[in-house]
Amino acid sequence: MRKTTMATTVMLSALALTLGACSDGGGGGTSPTEAVGGVGTSEPGGGAAEGETYVALISKGFQHQFWQAVRQGAEDAADELGVRVTFDGPDTEADVEQQLQQLQTALAGNPDAVGFAALDSEASIPLLQQIDSQGIPVVAFDSGVESDIPVSTVATDNYAAAAEAANRMVELTGGEGGVAVVCHDQTSLTGIQRTDGFVETIEEAGMEVVDVQYGGGDQLRSTDITKSILQANPDLKGIYGCNEGSAIGVVNGVRELNRAEDLAVIGFDSGQGQIDAINDGTMDGAITQDPYQIGYQTVETAIAAVNGEQVEEVVDTGFYWYDSTNMEDEEIARALYQ
Repeated sequence: MRKTTMATTVMLSALALTLGACSDGGGGGTSPTEAVGGVGTSEPGGGAAEGETYVALISKGFQHQFWQAVRQGAEDAADELGVRVTFDGPDTEADVEQQLQQLQTALAGNPDAVGFAALDSEASIPLLQQIDSQGIPVVAFDSGVESDIPVSTVATDNYAAAAEAANRMVELTGGEGGVAVVCHDQTSLTGIQRTDGFVETIEEAGMEVVDVQYGGGDQLRSTDITKSILQANPDLKGIYGCNEGSAIGVVNGVRELNRAEDLAVIGFDSGQGQIDAINDGTMDGAITQDPYQIGYQTVETAIAAVNGEQVEEVVDTGFYWYDSTNMEDEEIARALYQ
């Protein structure tokens, strides 16, 4: 069972009390200096001017290029729809407390809707319950939460995407031998689903997953983890990194131990590091989401909810397998970010 830390629990109680004092339902903020269609970081009182619709987005951070692409999609949707959007996130994808503080700060501006990419799918529930009680629609994006509070979840089908990565691993290894996983976390739904989809599909194919470890999406930690796994399992046939930082750490570890020739390497997400690794043969291929569409459709869905329109419970933004043979295909190239 995943457990919320005592520090997080205490902080959540304080946030709920603060939120009750500073929020009175969506849409009441005033900030005449904020431009329609703009994107910035959240500040208390940093909501929309009177009459504007304001959506506060809290991502998992800016640690990876993925989030810059999500932000671009959100910015373009804000421009096209004529609404105000703020976009914020913690310094690292391991800082749950900072993310929750940023969510509370964004709410001080009385948004009409909130988009939230949870680092911890359980720790955020008390605060989301408080938001919901004030009639503010919540749209989960990239990673859902274990609650029915969000009116919609805009995301990749991470389980299916991880299963596709596993199927490719089976092809690359001939379905024999052991493989390992380096993932970002075991608390967000993306981390859970990208691990479970891969592990369960590999095991159904008759292969063994010899190790699953978590590096917080940090490249240096994931590099060290990869080297430890490879040193402990000299006969390993393949290794999978399930987000951008994890995958780059896998690539770095494989390179440092000179294992690229005899190891199948698969990543998740995009970014220049993975593209370069595929081009030089260190990585065999990866799964890319469509981060631009995640950002765009999150704002689009949030505005529909604010307007009282029916929204889909799940908005599947799709995924692609890419390798050296198809990276230049128009449909796939559009989903790759550098």
